Parts: sequence; structure tokens; C-alpha cells
Amino acid sequence: MSMLISAFMFIALLAVSFAHLLWSFGRTWPIRDEKLLAQTVVGFRDVQRMPPRLASFAVAVATLAAGIIALALADHDSGGTALTLLGIPLAAVFLARGIIGYTPWWANQTPEPNFRLNDSRVYSPLCLFLGIGFIALVIMRLL
Repeated sequence: MSMLISAFMFIALLAVSFAHLLWSFGRTWPIRDEKLLAQTVVGFRDVQRMPPRLASFAVAVATLAAGIIALALADHDSGGTALTLLGIPLAAVFLARGIIGYTPWWANQTPEPNFRLNDSRVYSPLCLFLGIGFIALVIMRLL
């Protein structure tokens, strides 16, 4: 069961990583216009441009690393206690992002309509899924 959970998590994190990697190279996939892409994936008030390319690259590396850690957590015989404990802060980060996406404060910070729609339907639920997945993987390692 843990391999199935970690595989789904890895696929989602790999997709997020790939998108950020493309953005770090200056591509605007899947939207041709940079301003509309920024409004859709960043969402802050009056955003005109994507964040710096280095920031997108850092997110690409971090999400890929989180995906690899998810796969590693599914192997109960490797990594020891340190790997198990690494799953806890990852769960906290993803759960925090997922929960904050549904708060009025976040809606006020990110008022762009395209972002609001995607955040409530995709970004926040995905983060909640990933956070719960990391918790499940940690629990299964401990059992």
C-alpha cells in the first residue's frame, strides 16, 4: 500500500517539478503569455511577471527531492529513523500550504481570478493530498 501512495505522490511531484523547471528556463508552458501565467500560478495582486528563474529552479529541485523522499519512505528497510523523521516536516509544509489556501487571508493575498479557481480546485487539494500522504507513509514505516 505504501508503494502505491508514494507512486501517486511521486507522479504529482514530478509533474510540479517539471513545470517549475520549464519556467526556470523562461518557458511559459502551458500558457503562452507570461502575465497570464503569473496570474494563474502566482496569483498575487497586480502580478505582471513570473518570479525569478532561480526561484522556479529551486522549487523544481525541492519538489523533485520531496518526490524521491516519498518513494524512499515506501521502502521500510532503508533510510532508518532519519528518513522517517524527514517525512514529518514535509507533511507539515504540504498540509500548511493546503490549509492556508482555504483561508480568507490567502484569498485576500492572491485575488487573481485564475489563481483563485485553480487554488481551490487543484493547488490546495494537491497539497493536502501530499501532506496526508507523507503522514501515511511515516505511520506505515513506524508500524
